Amino acid sequence: MATLQELTQRVKAAVGEDAGLGKSFKIDLRGEGFIHIDGDAVTNEDKPADLTVSVKHADLEALGRRQLDPMTAVMTGRLKLSDMGLAMSLQPQMQALFSKLG
Repeated sequence: MATLQELTQRVKAAVGEDAGLGKSFKIDLRGEGFIHIDGDAVTNEDKPADLTVSVKHADLEALGRRQLDPMTAVMTGRLKLSDMGLAMSLQPQMQALFSKLG
């Protein structure tokens, strides 16, 4: 499993000049740290975001490898979203980002 720093570097590489989300996005790794994305800025700061996804590090990597279905993860509580409507509208961008983290 990748370290938080390695995961953050993968996110920075995936985001490039802009994540294409149009909103700020935070991944809360449930006690293992945070990855905050706002445009092209990727940090490990616990800053407010338009959408927060709470997920264990191992589950995030499983999502990226498509070994864990996002809807199943939400239904079982392995993935929590601060705003389901916003998450649904950003689903293609989020899946593209997660796929680069697996």
